[in-house]
Amino acid sequence: MLLTQEAKLSRFQPLLNVQQLSICSGAKTLLEQVSFVVYPAQTVAMVGESGSGKSITVLALLGLLPTALSVSGAVQFQGQDLLGLSQTQLQHIRGKKIAMIFQEPMTALNPLHTVEKMIRESLLLQGHAKARVAQHTLNLLHEVGLTEAEQILKCYPHELSGGQRQRVMIAMALALEPDILIADEPTTALDVVLQAQVVSLLKKIQQQRQMAMILISHDLHLVKQYADHVVVLNQGQIEEQGSSAEIFTQPQSAYTQNLLNHDFGQALTLQATKPVLELKQVTVTYPLKRGLLNRVQSYQIAAESISCRLMQGEALGIVGESGSGKSSIALAIARLIASQGEIIFQTQDLNRLNQKQLRPVRSELQIVFQDPFSSLNPRMTVEQSLAEALGLHTISRQQRAARITEVLLKVELAAEDKHKYPHQLSGGQRQRVALARALVVQPKLIILDEPTSALDRSTQLAIIQLLRRLQQQEQISYVFISHDLQVIKALCQKVLVMHHGKVVEYQSTVTLFAQPQTEYTRQLIAASG
Repeated sequence: MLLTQEAKLSRFQPLLNVQQLSICSGAKTLLEQVSFVVYPAQTVAMVGESGSGKSITVLALLGLLPTALSVSGAVQFQGQDLLGLSQTQLQHIRGKKIAMIFQEPMTALNPLHTVEKMIRESLLLQGHAKARVAQHTLNLLHEVGLTEAEQILKCYPHELSGGQRQRVMIAMALALEPDILIADEPTTALDVVLQAQVVSLLKKIQQQRQMAMILISHDLHLVKQYADHVVVLNQGQIEEQGSSAEIFTQPQSAYTQNLLNHDFGQALTLQATKPVLELKQVTVTYPLKRGLLNRVQSYQIAAESISCRLMQGEALGIVGESGSGKSSIALAIARLIASQGEIIFQTQDLNRLNQKQLRPVRSELQIVFQDPFSSLNPRMTVEQSLAEALGLHTISRQQRAARITEVLLKVELAAEDKHKYPHQLSGGQRQRVALARALVVQPKLIILDEPTSALDRSTQLAIIQLLRRLQQQEQISYVFISHDLQVIKALCQKVLVMHHGKVVEYQSTVTLFAQPQTEYTRQLIAASG
């Protein structure tokens, strides 16, 4: 009889045994009696909506929670109860025995240090000989699939692509050869092709080193492919847990069944109206500066000869892997970077306007960025952020207050939320505030750059339904950049597929999914599940 992976693993002693883990903030319970085990070489995935308790569970294991929170239960690791250790004792566990890859590498990596310095520092602190550190650092970068390792060593985080930054983070986590690797949403900001590469890489290294992995992810397509055991969390409690095969083929609870539902519905069928935006042979280049005087030596083409048209009330999806030129086109449309060619927005060519002429146009063309926590001012309340957006509009204080309340209700937030700061909101609420800030000036076009990539499936669905409703009621047009083709399918009427800065396909969404014209598009659709 063939044994399942779970049955095989159960013969071993658990590497990590979490029993009745509870976390409280005063009288409020954040996590209630969570229990699970992790065996050597096993991948345990933790899934659930935002706020379900995934991240605070793993932070508790490493003693990284604020001291104001009370933690109870037991976490047995190699004969020690981690909850009973002091911070000094835990320092010998963190990194060495249990390492962690954080969700956003750009935030987690030190912007002032090169890749070489960051990796070398952690190795030297652990007592590695200086003579061997340089070669070991190089070997680590090769191990995580960075073939151009010598050049990357000299780079700062901002000089790397999203995929490269994520690989550097993995290399830093693997440097001290941990027994358990915690990967907290390691692929959220990556396109579907890079997602598969990064998780395949983690699995390969895991098998080579017989390392256990705790994978936190809202991407259930990846969890299904790579996890052995799945723990489903809901509002701080375990909804159910079991082998990956059991959870995905026979989910027991309605909550899990809802999480597994990837159907976001279909994009609206719209009647053709007047054009809002037209790109004609738009090209974006970046200067490459070298030498002692930092002179421009050559130019790198980010996007080449892009042409497309967007009608009023329509949504255009732009897809492609990292570095394909998607964001460059978005920034060019918003005139945040220079470009060649024609960008015709409501009969005006934006590339022919100076900054003074652009000012009145900007309120009609808004942009919503990927990470609302970075784009919202942490020192401003929601009301202050929205009022700032209305700063150039000559309206009375009463009209401004009424407009703010109206737009909050429009994005399905409560009027009382205007008094909150960004850190007091969930990821989904922050994204709604970012959308409200764009909507408050009553634009004709909104550019959305990966607005749902960091959200769980339930929150993604809610945001998509909201965008569809606004599209229908307000006749707003969207340029929607995403690596998730299921989201594109649910919102956009047309799709532009980009690869290495060029358009490889441009057609209606229905036709694209039914009859993709290129092998690259077929790969993207297959990778998105």
